[in-house]
Amino acid sequence: MEHMGILSLLPAIIAILIAIISKNVIISLFTGLFVGVLILANGRPIQATMETIGDYLFPQLTDSYNAAVLVLLVFIGGFVALMEKSGGAAAFAKSTIRFINTKAKAQLSAWFGGIIVFFSDLGTPLIVGPVFEKIYDKIKISREKLAWIIDSTSSPVAVLIPFIGWGVYIMGLIRQEFDNINLTDSEFTTFVQAIPFQFYSFLVILMVPLVALTKLEFGAMAKAERRVQETGELYWKTSKPLRKTDELNDGVISKPLLIWAPLLVLFVTLFGLLITFGFPFEPVAGGDFRIALSTAYLFASILLIVLMVLYKVKKINETFEIYLSGMQKMMYVAITLVLAWALGTVLSEMGTALYIVEIMEGNVPGYIVPAILFIAGALMSFATGSSWGTYAIMIPLAIPMAVGLDAHMLVCIGAVLSGGMFGDHCSPISDTTVLSSTGAGCDHIDHVKTQIPYAVLNASVALVAYIIAGITGSAISLIVAIILMAITVVIISRMQIRKTSEGMDIKG
Repeated sequence: MEHMGILSLLPAIIAILIAIISKNVIISLFTGLFVGVLILANGRPIQATMETIGDYLFPQLTDSYNAAVLVLLVFIGGFVALMEKSGGAAAFAKSTIRFINTKAKAQLSAWFGGIIVFFSDLGTPLIVGPVFEKIYDKIKISREKLAWIIDSTSSPVAVLIPFIGWGVYIMGLIRQEFDNINLTDSEFTTFVQAIPFQFYSFLVILMVPLVALTKLEFGAMAKAERRVQETGELYWKTSKPLRKTDELNDGVISKPLLIWAPLLVLFVTLFGLLITFGFPFEPVAGGDFRIALSTAYLFASILLIVLMVLYKVKKINETFEIYLSGMQKMMYVAITLVLAWALGTVLSEMGTALYIVEIMEGNVPGYIVPAILFIAGALMSFATGSSWGTYAIMIPLAIPMAVGLDAHMLVCIGAVLSGGMFGDHCSPISDTTVLSSTGAGCDHIDHVKTQIPYAVLNASVALVAYIIAGITGSAISLIVAIILMAITVVIISRMQIRKTSEGMDIKG
């Protein structure tokens, strides 16, 4: 039997429901995993418990590929912790402050600063926000605008980078599914080729300079900007900022060198080693990529430790403590990934994706599959506030669906990543949304209210782009999406201006 019928859907449905209810990715993945094994064990709970541990969890840890991914994540965690504590990013941002004298420059500078801190999605808001908040207050740009900018350059940037924790995590999920359906494609090459199809992330990132350069505002953000410009008030009377000014400043005196030198070593080492494997002219095997990346992170970390001690940012024993604590923080990611691998194996054995394909085949055209995956991912991630949890459940379904329904694989993967990013970016319970409010010293609800109209616009345009990409399979759809977004923003903004002027006429 290729699938277990409607029962094969139960583990995925339960995992999604538990994730929405508990807001806990690990609990939801483990519950979905156990339910699936319980069904396979014919309802025998003791047997199911033993098989969950012995047949599905242990093998994930003993597999050489999986072990390499987990080791790589540990190296990444240590490096990211050092970068966050080095103060290099803040020092780099402060070194450019003297050139900021207009609103457009202020917005573009914070945007560029957020992109520079690509190595840490959670660190971006807390590093960039406090550096720019006083500049924004002086130039009269709302704290809500700052929160939106640093939120738009945290996770949406990180998900596009193949050599940080995000990329490694996603490639691990892709590899597992490829193994389940006997595909020999490189997960690294697949991820890189799917980057142009992450429409939502690109639209989010590019909207910031679009708004900054054209001075176009709409929705609640326009009201927040008028408040600051007309009254000088940083907050609404009912606002409750998550952080007071200077609350995050830790007094670390650093140098811009501590951000660009380690990153330079990281890039040179990584791409220097990848070139020996034939990159970019030949596909790079996942194992070779992980070895090169682990080596690059190790060299970059060693340099950063030396610089931190040399410039007296931290003492030598403190740098080792930071490095080890960063490694320890990756334990949550490692557990999530192991459970995701195990759940994907169970769903494969139950034929979940095959059952979905059987239901949809003949009723749903292949070109619409990416749009369906995007909507499903967006709803789930918004409800749970977790993109990684969404990926863990959706990728094991999306890849077999793409094969079974003859949909474009890369577009489907991009749709899942974009759908998961929607909730991570704008859900009120997303950690990056909360940290962006914190980093900007902004009321959390005010940040959510001002950001959601922009997020919904980007998501709507992305949905149209996925329909186009589903038909064509071409990355040109990204250009179409960007043009469509720009036109839509201009139209909405002009409507907003017209509405405002009409209101002033009525008052007059």
